[in-house]
Amino acid sequence: MNDYLLSSLLGIVEGLTEFLPVSSTAHLRITEALLNVSLSSGYWKMYSIVIQLGAVLCLPVYFGKRISRFLATFPRGERGNRTALTHPLSLTCLAFIVTAIPTFLLTKIIGEHLESLTVMGSSLVIGGIVMWLVDRMNSGAENQGQENLNGRIHTWHMEDMRLWQAIWIGACQILSAVFPGTSRSMATIAAGQVAGMSRASALEFSFFLSIPTMVAATGYDLLKSLLGKGEHPIGIGRMSQHEWIVLAIGFIVSFIIAYAVVAWFLAWVRRHGFALFAVYRLVLGMVVLAWAWGSLG
Repeated sequence: MNDYLLSSLLGIVEGLTEFLPVSSTAHLRITEALLNVSLSSGYWKMYSIVIQLGAVLCLPVYFGKRISRFLATFPRGERGNRTALTHPLSLTCLAFIVTAIPTFLLTKIIGEHLESLTVMGSSLVIGGIVMWLVDRMNSGAENQGQENLNGRIHTWHMEDMRLWQAIWIGACQILSAVFPGTSRSMATIAAGQVAGMSRASALEFSFFLSIPTMVAATGYDLLKSLLGKGEHPIGIGRMSQHEWIVLAIGFIVSFIIAYAVVAWFLAWVRRHGFALFAVYRLVLGMVVLAWAWGSLG
C-alpha cells in the first residue's frame, strides 16, 4: 500500500479511537492485521507515537478558552471556593503525578504486555463489563439531574471535584498503562463515575488529564527515538524526506479527526451515556481473543 494512503488511514484510526473508551492501541493492531502491513520497525513504532501525540494536542486547542479561564482564576477558582491544592488545574496535575510515578516504575511490565493480544482482548472485555455496570449504576441519578441532591452523583461539574477523586482517578489510570486494551479514557471515566461524578464531568476530567499524561509519555518516547536511543531508535539524521512527509500526514490527519471526535463525544455522552461503547468493547474484545487463540492454535 502507498505510504501516504497508509499514513492517512492510520491517522484516521488513531484520531477516531484515542479519546473514545475503546482502546486506540487495539484498533491500530487490528488495522495493521487487516491491511496486512507490518508496523514493527523502529520508524513505524515512532510513527505510532507521533500520531498519538497529534491526537492529544487537539485538546489544548479545543479547550483553549477553558484552560485560559482556569489559569486566570487560579488558585481561588471561578466561584472563589478553591485553593491552590483543590483548583481543577492542581487536581489534574496531582492525578497525573499519581499515574506517572508507578507507570514509570512498571515500564518493563508494560513493555511485555504491549504486544499481547490475549492481554489486549481480555482488557477490552473486562473494561466493557465494568463500563456497562458503572454506567447503569449511575443512569438513574443522571436521568434525575442535579435536582437529585441525595443521589449517587454529587459532582456535576469538573470545578467541584474533590482531592480524593483526583487521586483515585489517577490511580485507576495506571491500569490502562499496564494492560493495553483497557483504554486510558475508559479507566478514568469509569473511575470518575464510581467516585460520584456525572458522565460529563468524568469525561471532561479525562480529557484534561490526558493532556499532561499523554504529552509526557509520547513526548518522552519520541525524544528518545529521534535521538537514536531507547527500544526503537531512529535518529533525526537518518530520516528521509519521504519519511518526514508520511509522519506529517499522520500527525495532521490524527489531529483533525480527534478534534471532531472530542466535540461529538461530549455531546453524545450528555444525551446517551457510555452503554454503546461498553457493548462495542465486549464485541471487539471477543474478536481479539478469538484472533489470539486462533493464532496460538
